Amino acid sequence: MSASAEASPPAHAGHRARLRERLAREPQAVADYEVVELLLGHVLRRKDTKPLAKELLRRFGSIRGALDARPDELAQVPGFGPGLLAFWQLLREVLARRASAPLRRREVLATPESVAHMARERLAACAHEESWIALVDAQNRLTAWERLNRGGVSSVAVQPRDVLEVALTRKASGIILVHNHPGGDAHPSQPDLTLTAELQRLAPHLGLRFLDHVIITDGDCYSITQCKVL
Repeated sequence: MSASAEASPPAHAGHRARLRERLAREPQAVADYEVVELLLGHVLRRKDTKPLAKELLRRFGSIRGALDARPDELAQVPGFGPGLLAFWQLLREVLARRASAPLRRREVLATPESVAHMARERLAACAHEESWIALVDAQNRLTAWERLNRGGVSSVAVQPRDVLEVALTRKASGIILVHNHPGGDAHPSQPDLTLTAELQRLAPHLGLRFLDHVIITDGDCYSITQCKVL
């Protein structure tokens, strides 16, 4: 084989360039699998990524499903190796930080849905439960968003004191507690309800407003204070 043949670009290089041109010219005309193709191409530069892109969408149903898939699920997809897992983790971190941008704008968190959107970007792919706290000022503008605790696959330990101490330390006015249910059922457990009731009882005595306890899954969120799936 000649040196020029060895240096020639792979056969799919022209296809990928055309996809990029279409994306720049008319993004909505690019199919979901083609978007995933381009993403994968940033890691698999010399490989045809169309088959893997289509397999990811087949397994996980959508681009969102593929991005939210857990690492163990992705590792079961043939061709999805450590390099792509690291790239996927980076993508998820970018999305999670983008969703937390309200903190920088001190955005008003007016609804449980707005809290759930921010939290879901961070927690959707978690195979374990995590408890997070959103703190707001007197106008319900976000002032802090941080993790309280990390638990197991079906529970996370949080005491009322854990929540209230953080709120007092950060000089917050209001508290929104958030945790995820990896199993997919957004309805609260009895410990969730008990913790919420305790916080509703204790917070006013410390000059704090307990606004909500939101449970999120990949597809739903449940507001305990409103007693309904949203």
